[in-house]
Amino acid sequence: MDGKKNAGSPMVIFGNTTNFSGFLRFKETLCIQGKFKGTIEATGALIVDKGAVVEADHISVTSLIVYGTVVGTVNAMDKVDMFPGAEVRGDVSAARLRIADGVLFEGHCGMTGIEKDVEIFSRPTEEIKAELQRGDGEN
Repeated sequence: MDGKKNAGSPMVIFGNTTNFSGFLRFKETLCIQGKFKGTIEATGALIVDKGAVVEADHISVTSLIVYGTVVGTVNAMDKVDMFPGAEVRGDVSAARLRIADGVLFEGHCGMTGIEKDVEIFSRPTEEIKAELQRGDGEN
């Protein structure tokens, strides 16, 4: 894993000889180095290491870091990072998404947790000022 582990954070590792099928739920960080097939619903982070294959109908995690292969729908509360050599096939939704050069990504991407954009160029200045003043008075 070449220093990918954050110092001080607990991590469970499914080694490269692990072949697991089923429903997976966890709270800390899980690193998969082998193969997994099924469903993942977790409040922790998931790391899919180089050479690992995860085939899931649904992956729901806090964050996802991909060095290997992920097939399935991904919903990350915080972020998804795809590093060079990673393959991700499926729709991804996350608050933040980073795709490095050399990643194969096939699917749709949706950003979550982002407040409504304010379009300042197509609205009258007076309307924007009034909206901002109303917003300041509510806090």
